[in-house]
Amino acid sequence: MDIIKLNFDQLKKDHWSEQETANAKLILEFVQRIMNNHEFDVVIQKYSNGSYIQHNRNMNDGIAGVVETVKQVATRFPDYTYDVKQILVDGDYVTFHSHATVNKKHRGNDKKGFNIMDTWKVKNGQIVEHWDAIQPINGFMRFYSWLTGGAIRNANGVF
Repeated sequence: MDIIKLNFDQLKKDHWSEQETANAKLILEFVQRIMNNHEFDVVIQKYSNGSYIQHNRNMNDGIAGVVETVKQVATRFPDYTYDVKQILVDGDYVTFHSHATVNKKHRGNDKKGFNIMDTWKVKNGQIVEHWDAIQPINGFMRFYSWLTGGAIRNANGVF
């Protein structure tokens, strides 16, 4: 598997404060490890803090819930990658606008995969909350999302 390497310097904005830059770096490292490198054990050890609230209702709560879901996707689709196109930061909130694909030949093709907006809340250097909106781009991904979606695995609500 060819791993996408996210480049912080290309995504960083000059107007971010020192704290916003640190928050964005933390999330970029987290995303690189879980979504692209699939370093699931490292993610559990490094980012589990007992206070992570998950608002994607298809995932179990906590960092372990995220790992469980991404591990299932990576097992089913070994070429799964998450390519960050833009980072927006506002204080404790970090938002990634990204393109995820499950097939290596679809990387960079904006007619395949998923258009994803993820927002995390960072507090005292810890990732404490996550929201997302996922848009399947092509017909197969819409069908796949329809087949696999719907199970409610936490009671946190989407907002």
